[in-house]
Amino acid sequence: MNGQIDWSELFFSASGRAPRMPSLIATVTLLIIAAFYEAVAGTTLHWITGWFVYPPLFYCGACVLSKRLHDRGRSGWWAALVLVAVVAVWPHPESFFDFFFTLVLIWAGVDLGAMPGEAGANRYGPNPLKPALSVP
Repeated sequence: MNGQIDWSELFFSASGRAPRMPSLIATVTLLIIAAFYEAVAGTTLHWITGWFVYPPLFYCGACVLSKRLHDRGRSGWWAALVLVAVVAVWPHPESFFDFFFTLVLIWAGVDLGAMPGEAGANRYGPNPLKPALSVP
């Protein structure tokens, strides 16, 4: 990302790394869109339009989570666990197993939202906050 945030790349590409603040902004944006859709769509409309609304939201969520996981030095496949946890507890936990998914979301919030990314380059790319100096 070379010090500049390319929002389309953040939302639509799972490769590379993303810093903490843009990832948090993107995550909150996706959650607000999902909550707004849930509030506006009635039960009947929800079942019809949900097939068109949720897949792009999940794809964008997976891309944002993958980039942030890469910044922390982890595989982007962990995003699947976080997305399953979000689906399990949305809009509020109801069953016993939702306790486990709530713990997953707490881990994700602390690890991805509070902890800084790896200082230097890792196997997923250079540090997005301190891009490598280019030699002409």
